[in-house]
Amino acid sequence: MARRAPRAAIDPDRTKPWLRRAWPLVKAHRGLLVTSLLLSFVGLIVQVQIPNLVRVGIDRAVVDQTARLSTYVGWIVALALAQGVINYLARLYLLRTAYEMEYDLRNIVYAHLARLSFSFYDRVQSGELMSRSSSDIRAVQMYLSFGPSILVQCTIALVAFVLMLSINVPLAIVAMITMPVIGILGVTMRKAVFPVSWMIQARLAELATVVDENIQGVRVVKAFAAEGRQVRALAASADRVRWAYLQDARIRSRWSPLLDNLPRLGLALVLLIGGMMAIRGQTTVGTIVAFNSYVLMLQPPFRMLGMMIMMGQRASASARRIYQILDTRSDVTDPPQPRRGRVRGDLRFTGVRFAYPDGTVALTGLDLHVRPGETVAVVGATGSGKSTLGRLIARFYDVTSGSITIDGHDIRTLALADLRDQVGIVPDEPFLFSLSIHDNIAYGRPAASRADVMAAAQAAGADGFVRELPDGYDTVVGERGYTLSGGQRQRIAIARALLVNPPVLVLDDATSAIDVHVEQRIHAGLRTAMAGRTTVIVAHRLSTIGLADRVVLMERGRVVASGAHADLLAGEPRYAAVLAAQNEPADGADALEESR
Repeated sequence: MARRAPRAAIDPDRTKPWLRRAWPLVKAHRGLLVTSLLLSFVGLIVQVQIPNLVRVGIDRAVVDQTARLSTYVGWIVALALAQGVINYLARLYLLRTAYEMEYDLRNIVYAHLARLSFSFYDRVQSGELMSRSSSDIRAVQMYLSFGPSILVQCTIALVAFVLMLSINVPLAIVAMITMPVIGILGVTMRKAVFPVSWMIQARLAELATVVDENIQGVRVVKAFAAEGRQVRALAASADRVRWAYLQDARIRSRWSPLLDNLPRLGLALVLLIGGMMAIRGQTTVGTIVAFNSYVLMLQPPFRMLGMMIMMGQRASASARRIYQILDTRSDVTDPPQPRRGRVRGDLRFTGVRFAYPDGTVALTGLDLHVRPGETVAVVGATGSGKSTLGRLIARFYDVTSGSITIDGHDIRTLALADLRDQVGIVPDEPFLFSLSIHDNIAYGRPAASRADVMAAAQAAGADGFVRELPDGYDTVVGERGYTLSGGQRQRIAIARALLVNPPVLVLDDATSAIDVHVEQRIHAGLRTAMAGRTTVIVAHRLSTIGLADRVVLMERGRVVASGAHADLLAGEPRYAAVLAAQNEPADGADALEESR
């Protein structure tokens, strides 16, 4: 089924109230919503006619005996059936409106999350995002769809009041005397509820973060037998949520009984004043019965009014949390007139300086040129900035200063989608989806044939173990690919990158989890795959360095040496020291030759 684009977007004007900003979303679904509200209003008109029929029936058929009782009974039954049909249709259209708005809002939020740069995800917890993308969206959707319906339901008070005025003005005033007090209490309750609603949503997000981290890190938790400690952490977070809910419950228990019972006070006054008027002959028994029905009819709307106030405060807090995401602008965006086209792979770093959002400086004046089709191994101690290179080439981040060019064009002038389609990155900790191995390899080319997928797997040295799995390429891996070994996941990730056939390939220590002997067996396939392709290899092993035409040594965020492995090993002490620190033999010529 094709994905339908959202019909509207949230108003970007941050100065507007949250409801005004959400108005385009409501307006986009006004057809269904207005139909539902009109049907609800018609249903109310039908509903308020029934007590009036009861009044006339009692006065004429029972008291005066001037009409047949069955006539009024028939009309009441007919009106009740009509109201049932109307309410069914109104509810159907209302729920459709609610789910359509929820669909659009979820897509708006997710599409914006997909556009945000890596720096955003570096500082925001995933559980927080999950909460805002689920419970917060639901709170806003409930208010936008059911709020107008509740307001229409509340109009029954106005309709009933008009009918009561047409029947008996003094008694109508008595019946409605408590309603202004209800309005004042509702406003007071709204002011008390808002801060608690914000607190509830924030603490639910904290709880979601704890749960998410425990599920994602369950292997670490179990490895350190930390289940008890994590359960206590979850209990502490849940206790904070419970406290917030208890504050909400206290506010409800303080104000809701008043909102619920004030209409009942109106009922007592109707019985008292109406009874006295009936004794004096100023009204009829049927009128008192009808007014009792109208007062009882007013109770549910005003109870719903209290609920709507609570929903409104929860939605207001949730909307502001959602807007915090939507108002965040990506640090990395497409240029106004992006350059398109296939690149050759002439890669150049010129005076590149880069610091991560937390202030950590990764590169300081980096200069590096990688010729088209050249394979360069980047070597350096931990924290020297090696992995940052690949992230900057694909514009996961933008450089702080300096420039990165491909074929002489600054990568900031290229369309992001085109750039990332032509820069394949294999991280040291690859992520696999809970899909089949075929679908994981074909993630970048969903329409790829089985033959193409198998060819990429063979080049990455994955075909052998995949064929041994129960369902071969149709085997579904577990969440994050944890049903496979680390080395198997890395080979699947390499195959995924090779299938896209990018002109620039970045292998970020992509064979670190692969056995050295297995790694040597897949090098032939990698050499063939890298032929004519600009490749940057973040390397630690001599066997991996053997794939490169040239080796670059990095230190403190810049290139300090460049050349062939043997030359660097003989003339650059820092290079030998880095290899020794990584537990590789500094005189590993034999290993290097074997890898070649």
